[in-house]
Amino acid sequence: MDKEKPGLPGIDNVQRTIAFSNSNTNLRTFPSRDPRVGTAPADSSSADHDNKNADDTAKNIDITEHLLSLEQVCTKYSVQVNAARPQDSFGLGNAQAAKLLVDNGPNTLTPPKRKSALQKYIICLTSLFNLMLIAAGILVYIVLAIDYKDNKANVYMGAILIGVAFLNAVIEWYQERKSENTLAALLQMIPPKTHVIRERKLESVQSADVVVGDVLFLRMGDKVPADCYVFAATDLKVDNSSLTGESEPQEREPGNTMRNPFEATNLAFNGTLAVSGSAYAIVVRTGDGTVLGQIAGLTAGEEKAESPMSHEIARFVRIIASVALLTAVVFFATGMGLYNDFAFSINFAIGTFVAFVPEGLPATVTMLLTIAAKRMAAENVLVKDLQGVETLGAITCLATDKTGTLTRNQMMVTNLWTNGTMYAATRTHNDVGESISSGNITGVREILLTSTLCCSVKFDRSDVPIDKRQLLGDATESGLVRFAFSRLSGDFDEVQAQHMKVFEIPFNSANKWMLSVHKLTHDNGPLTLMMKGAPERVLRLCSTILYQDRIIPLTDAHRAEYEEMYQYMASQGHRVLAFAQLQLDGSAYPEDFTFDKKRANYPETGYTFVGLASLEDPPKHGVREAIGRCRSAGIQVIMVTGDHPLTAEAIGRKINLMVGETRDGVAVRTGRNVNDIGEDEYDAVVIHGESIANMSDADWDLVFRKPEVIFARTSPKNKLEIVTRAQALGHICGVTGDGVNDSPALKKADLGIAMNESGSDVSKEAASMILLDDNFATIVKGIEEGRLIFANLKKSIRYTLAHSIPEVIPQIMYIIVPLPPMITSIMILVIDLGFEVLAALTYAWEPPESSNGLMKLPPRKPVTMRSIAMLRARALRHPPSIDPHTGKPIKPSRVSRVLATVKAPFTRVWWQDRLERPEGEILVDGELLSWSYLEAGVLSTISLIVVFFVVLNHHGISPRQARLMAKDTSQSYFNKDSPDYTYNGRIFTGEQQFYALNEARTGIMFSIYIMQVFNLFICKARFRLPFGKFMFRNVRTFYGFGAGLLLLLLVTYIPPLNTVFNSSYKSIPLYWLIAVGFGCLLLAYATARMLVLRKSKPIQWNQTIDGLHMHPTIWSTRQRTKSIDVVV
Repeated sequence: MDKEKPGLPGIDNVQRTIAFSNSNTNLRTFPSRDPRVGTAPADSSSADHDNKNADDTAKNIDITEHLLSLEQVCTKYSVQVNAARPQDSFGLGNAQAAKLLVDNGPNTLTPPKRKSALQKYIICLTSLFNLMLIAAGILVYIVLAIDYKDNKANVYMGAILIGVAFLNAVIEWYQERKSENTLAALLQMIPPKTHVIRERKLESVQSADVVVGDVLFLRMGDKVPADCYVFAATDLKVDNSSLTGESEPQEREPGNTMRNPFEATNLAFNGTLAVSGSAYAIVVRTGDGTVLGQIAGLTAGEEKAESPMSHEIARFVRIIASVALLTAVVFFATGMGLYNDFAFSINFAIGTFVAFVPEGLPATVTMLLTIAAKRMAAENVLVKDLQGVETLGAITCLATDKTGTLTRNQMMVTNLWTNGTMYAATRTHNDVGESISSGNITGVREILLTSTLCCSVKFDRSDVPIDKRQLLGDATESGLVRFAFSRLSGDFDEVQAQHMKVFEIPFNSANKWMLSVHKLTHDNGPLTLMMKGAPERVLRLCSTILYQDRIIPLTDAHRAEYEEMYQYMASQGHRVLAFAQLQLDGSAYPEDFTFDKKRANYPETGYTFVGLASLEDPPKHGVREAIGRCRSAGIQVIMVTGDHPLTAEAIGRKINLMVGETRDGVAVRTGRNVNDIGEDEYDAVVIHGESIANMSDADWDLVFRKPEVIFARTSPKNKLEIVTRAQALGHICGVTGDGVNDSPALKKADLGIAMNESGSDVSKEAASMILLDDNFATIVKGIEEGRLIFANLKKSIRYTLAHSIPEVIPQIMYIIVPLPPMITSIMILVIDLGFEVLAALTYAWEPPESSNGLMKLPPRKPVTMRSIAMLRARALRHPPSIDPHTGKPIKPSRVSRVLATVKAPFTRVWWQDRLERPEGEILVDGELLSWSYLEAGVLSTISLIVVFFVVLNHHGISPRQARLMAKDTSQSYFNKDSPDYTYNGRIFTGEQQFYALNEARTGIMFSIYIMQVFNLFICKARFRLPFGKFMFRNVRTFYGFGAGLLLLLLVTYIPPLNTVFNSSYKSIPLYWLIAVGFGCLLLAYATARMLVLRKSKPIQWNQTIDGLHMHPTIWSTRQRTKSIDVVV
């Protein structure tokens, strides 16, 4: 059968490829009869293009046996074969095979180098977040060493800080380990069993036990276990798509005239699939020596890109550490100035530094990402790296395959033209032709029978209904068979058994048709000849046509109608086949007639032309809406495919990937010369892979400036180049891939997305994320989830940082004013690692503020002309050191990087980078820090100060009196053993002072809690006012602050606990109302603030894209009718 998309006569004369002019850079696309629909001509240049791509890859591949004769191969591997009767080959001896297995090792691919569990844990532990916690814990112990008596609580605080870092690393390590185990269960490096001939016996052995020199027996459905030299074959075709990207099965047979191993007809490669026929072959490479193993080894050369979240978290840690360090230095100097006591001042400075460290935030961030990863797993997305959860939401460019990702990788019949009538086989919004109401329609019946009988497709089993069987064979034939049995009534198997095949000429690249003779009785005899294949080839052999229920001579008028129908089908990007029949005369061809292919004793002309059938690999359900949502979200979706440009364009127009006109389309519509069309007049480009090597930087800028881009006839090397170029412009690039050759691009991308069902093991290893259902629509769910987790992370950080100032200011006041110690280290831990963590974690389940709001916003780091200019200016400020011999950047040593980091703040370039306003949205920005530290933080601080003094005043200690008591350095007040203090005739014993202070401290804890409850709800609102039902949709919010309240009540009113945590069970809830009042004030302020921001910084929504079709596609390929009776 014809594997190429047949073309229109003469179309090669007008076909153009992308061309770029140095003087005037213009993007050229492909013309078509309809400016919005491409015609799929025969690709006359595809062979040259594939040769060129294969040559690039072949340079790195060590295999030469395809250039040797069979005798030379047998001599090289000491194996005996019988080319005439391959089934009688001796093969290797058992002892010889056993020795080779010991010498060369098993036929398995060496797994990629993996870090040990301990190494991975250390990597998690040494993240900047955890290092900050460990540093804070060490500083706490330094304070303890300076003054042990007054800092006994630091024994626990230091241990808890360091323990939290280790615990956070355990959580992250466990999640990644769990993902690795899931991936390991998915990977199957090679097929488990294969057939070999040893000592003239055909036996089944473990594929890992196959050795060089083994004689393999391959048949349809087998996965090739090693690279092998084919010396006998019967219609063998192999699917090389995972290695070379070729979408069509390739014929394999003895003999070869090609030097390139990928083009050699006598080589079958490890990991490829035999889709039809059978063969005998000699193994020439096993394990890592195979082409699959060699290409997999090349993947190690690509470095994995650091995720955007890693950059964000590193930046956030630097901000927090810088603020804490600066504050510590300032107050160390203040302490020295006031008290001239070094030990006291360093103690004070370290305490201030530690107070700025958000102890619970690292665990909160890790848990938020872990919970999101579990949600994505429920959506069939396996995340190998926790930070990949958010990366998917940050992507600005998504380069995706077509076959198997956007489409079903399953051919389906779309239209029939027979008996002078066009029929539509599917139900779509743009049906052309009549519906097929019955399988008995003249012409339709003949096509159904030919599809059923004249085919080489096999079933994997026969004990289950037809629709539950797996079809083994060519994709086009499988589509025809699937269409036929859906229209035939009764038992499909009985149709084939009733009309047995007596003769067959399989499809081959020379004839481009398949012929078979069956026992199908008619008026003139018992046998019927059937044929299907390339339309132009089949029509050439016909002299009559089935037209309007009659068989009549084929005329020029019929040929013109045929040409019109053929052009229409091909213009839709469909694969077109023709059908013909001949009722053999019984007197010349009786039932027992013996046909002979060599003597050609069968009719070779004079057939009756029955009609045409077009097939397509239809888009998957939901893909059109999914791409529409991606584009509405501001993500540039790029198709990268090995198919013909016009086929790719036709599919792209069906799935919202391309809705605008190409340059040629504008020229056709306006009647102007294509060179007169300006760049601003068209939005869509289709780039041929051959043009990529000649594209300049300016050309790439122009390509990515277009909203609709398709790269066709590309190689995996082209795909890597596309990813690299996109990243050079600042794109956060996601890439989908399933082949071995896709692995470098998957690893290079910011987020590599592999397919589970159709993906190779190497691609799954290289990717950061795996789609368990191979569905593009799942990516869109992941994008929305990624955007949601970023929004919720930002809300959580915004909420968590707001309690830092209320913890720092009391410590500063303790030194500067001075005042009694308002808050202790153990209380800070109750706040940070207690109710704050419980409340912050509830943001993991926070729904979006509106159902579609997140997907209407631009990506958080959009690529604009300004962002590209900033990126290039920064690159010029940091030129890499180039090795003059290799021309590649020199990677600096670790010592050089450390020295550069130390020197950086003293350079002009460093300050230029820091003062440069970033484009887009970042995790921790000035607005967030302003709210957390200067607005909500300050108001919360005022609230707790008021509560503190009101409670003290309730016990008769005024603010002035508290200051005087704290300032008196001759005595130590507010302890149980403190001396009595007399004020205005009233005596305050040590116990009274102690319990009054503890009750005031308890008021501070409840004040921070209440203010943070208000802040918890306020931080939910990013675009809306902090009112409405959306504030209460997350039920876990109430669980979170409810659990926090319970914790506070326990440490306050349970006597053993209040002793440990310096709280008081005598605390009166009445004073908490002060914090409630300040909380209402905070809510009012947040509302006014939001109204002001709406006016000054309105939300920038994405512009609406005209022409997107967002209606459901679930019915797009459902057939109009079910089983239809047919008389056979």
